[in-house]
Amino acid sequence: MLGVLYVGHGSRMKEGVLQVNQFLDACMADTDVPIQHMCYLEIARPTIEEGIDRCVRDGANVILIQPVLLLSAGHAKRDIPTEIEKARRKYPGVRFLYGRPFGVDEWIVNILIERLHEQRRVLSPETAVLLVGRGSSDPNTKRDFSEICRLLQQKGIRRVSACYLAAAAPSFDEGLQQASENEQEDVFVIPYLLFTGVLMKTMKRKIGLQNAKGSSFVLCRPLGYHPALIRLLKKRMKEAFHESLSSHG
Repeated sequence: MLGVLYVGHGSRMKEGVLQVNQFLDACMADTDVPIQHMCYLEIARPTIEEGIDRCVRDGANVILIQPVLLLSAGHAKRDIPTEIEKARRKYPGVRFLYGRPFGVDEWIVNILIERLHEQRRVLSPETAVLLVGRGSSDPNTKRDFSEICRLLQQKGIRRVSACYLAAAAPSFDEGLQQASENEQEDVFVIPYLLFTGVLMKTMKRKIGLQNAKGSSFVLCRPLGYHPALIRLLKKRMKEAFHESLSSHG
């Protein structure tokens, strides 16, 4: 019997965990799989191990581990695969599949444009955007962000720069400083994050300090609960199933 285990990041803020839960509840309701559970990489529970245990107890002998993460960095490349290998040793009779994160996709870029439109109905080629990522030491993160910026530019947002909240340069503080020096008009700050949490609170506080000094930053909403993300998550799951069938064909 098939099971799916969705792996979220986890958050110290109850609101952030609640948003992930609501998103995954909607996704599970729209997914025709008999056994479905959710778990978290850190901070929140259940853990990945606990989530796998629940799937097995419910009768799953094929389990798709589906990360609910934006990009392929350390969590997707190391942490989750490590947990899958532990599970393979614990449950040798269970077959484990591994899906990939959302990744760079036009559907997500369209959500970013939507977040901009929420703040300004009419966008011009001169609209300045600061795209803010969580950050990672994985070099692919900056490569992916460059591609996202390129896709935004293709859609008419020509003035796009990127910065990161941790583990990559330029930092968020550096991104704000550079934008405040270069721009005379509003700069729209788009968090490349799935849901609210501690990082959003940090961004809001720092933007408030910059605006108090005379800057004009407008903080947009994160990607959040969006129907397009449910469609994209289901697409990633189908890809994992098809790849598994092909490899065993």
